Amino acid sequence: MSDTTQKTARAAEFRQLIGLRAVIADGAMGTMLYTRGVFINRCFDELNLSSGPMVREIHQEYVRAGAEVLETNTFGATRARLSTFGIGDKVEAINRAGVRLAREAAAERSDVFVAGAIGPLGVHLEPLGPTSFAEAREMFREQIAVFLDEGVDLLIFETFSQLSELREGLAAARELAGPEMVIVAQVTIDDDGNMPDGTSTETFTRFLDSSPADVVGLNCSVGPKATLETLERMMAFTDKPVSGMPNAGHPTQVEGRAIYLSSPEYLAQYARRMLWAGVKMVGGCCGTTPEHIKSIKSEARSLQPGIHKLSITVEEPKAKVQSMEKVPVAQKSSLGAKLAAGKFVAFVEILPPRGVDPAKEVAGAKLCKDAGIDVINVPDGPRASARMSAQVTCQIIERDAGIESVLHFCCRDRNILGIQSELLGAHAAGIRNLICITGDPPRMGSYPDATAVFDVDSIGLTNIVNNLNHGLDIGGNPIGSQTALLLGVGANPGALNIEEEIRRTEWKVQAGAEYIVTQPVFDIRQVERFLKKIEGFRIPVITGIWPLTSFRNAEFMVNELRVPVPDEYMNRMRSMEDPERARAEGVKIAQEMVASVRPMVDGVQLSAPFGRYAMAVEVAQAIGSR
Repeated sequence: MSDTTQKTARAAEFRQLIGLRAVIADGAMGTMLYTRGVFINRCFDELNLSSGPMVREIHQEYVRAGAEVLETNTFGATRARLSTFGIGDKVEAINRAGVRLAREAAAERSDVFVAGAIGPLGVHLEPLGPTSFAEAREMFREQIAVFLDEGVDLLIFETFSQLSELREGLAAARELAGPEMVIVAQVTIDDDGNMPDGTSTETFTRFLDSSPADVVGLNCSVGPKATLETLERMMAFTDKPVSGMPNAGHPTQVEGRAIYLSSPEYLAQYARRMLWAGVKMVGGCCGTTPEHIKSIKSEARSLQPGIHKLSITVEEPKAKVQSMEKVPVAQKSSLGAKLAAGKFVAFVEILPPRGVDPAKEVAGAKLCKDAGIDVINVPDGPRASARMSAQVTCQIIERDAGIESVLHFCCRDRNILGIQSELLGAHAAGIRNLICITGDPPRMGSYPDATAVFDVDSIGLTNIVNNLNHGLDIGGNPIGSQTALLLGVGANPGALNIEEEIRRTEWKVQAGAEYIVTQPVFDIRQVERFLKKIEGFRIPVITGIWPLTSFRNAEFMVNELRVPVPDEYMNRMRSMEDPERARAEGVKIAQEMVASVRPMVDGVQLSAPFGRYAMAVEVAQAIGSR
């Protein structure tokens, strides 16, 4: 393959990747050099020549943290900036070394892209200064020419505060690289979302949208909150993929050193929100470290498909002549028979016990059975907590309470081999109903340093279950028998990025899903919108209903779980003066929701907050005759 063909292929690979999911970039280089004792009056770019092993080691740390894009240590490696250190004649050598060091580090993984990093020239352009636009463009051309000669995979313009300067840089890049090269253009903003010269979000976004850049976004100067809020506003003015690389907050001076205090966990929470909003490239700038990128990577793996490459591809069973006909839904379980017959069903969620005694859970399941509930839904390590095995809990409930169960099955804790083994074991043990979910990331639980697997997400898991139902293993090979697992999946009608949620739901249906269970919903309009958007691939929908227990519980739903609760319900819960009245009002609100959604959906899943199973049973009374 020629160099030109290889470059074009890498560019196409990156475009395809960013079209499917978000890409994780690296974090700060300057911060990492600073922590190694490099004084801020040094030329960090020159370290590519004098301290190459140290620069390469930092790149390698980002690769091991999960970064998929490495930016070369060349932010200030233009002639104008290097001349302030008296080394303007080393433009080529410094940039060439920068690319090679990043490329050596990227060799540890085949899925890492090397990006030539380009920063502002550090001079005033006409009419504010003596440097002409033509001179600026030529300085950018000098740096970019070295990048292209060394074979970078993409170019990243970052921390630009003047659109006229960025215009010249982008023009130089496109003139030299042609249409194939991927170009990312990022500006810097203040806490109000304006560029340092006052240019508004709408103005600079419209400029970026009409520019030759492929990806547009923000980096540096502000922390994750301002970055997220501005990115959300930007999306109203551009259809291009958007990138966000915030600082780790604002720096604080501690004993003469600039310290960024935003923790990896805090930055990761905002990265999660960026991904929800549809940001396609997420990384970090000043103050961010490999630990920050590792946390961001963990969030990304838990939210979207394909973030982790596998050597095994799960193929559609219909393409395999050895596949067996699936067992009809009505024959899989009592729940399947009811859904196939169009009966309205009621689930109650019961969490596995924290210890080894499931007596309380069994008693709750018996209460639900006596009240006419159809099935007990058992979450798998909810909120990344360590509890009794969900599968064992299901078996005990079915054996001791005499009511059918639904097993949550998540991807967080199992690799693809363990997934298949446990699914086969669940079927052999008599479990017939599943809900396939990706799983909460470990940082949400009591053991934030626990390792998450996420070999596949819920879409990949759905494919695996579908294969087993056809008598095929994860590689599409016949196993001699088949499972009869009723295949449910989750969905969130209140997702911030509802279009992405709808796409993922459609993929799950295409992968073989047979019913959908939604996250808790408090706004009937969200249910209506969701059902309208899935009309073309509608399967039975079970709506999640959560009886609120207090105003504080309602605030938790909104602020921690990101579940929208209408102001009307918030005000009603706020007005309740004592706990008993608050719980009664929460049940009443849930009953109203059940009555509202009953004509639209195929069932409800009722939560039993804090183990109050009687509340779920009381809410179920609103279902009426079935």
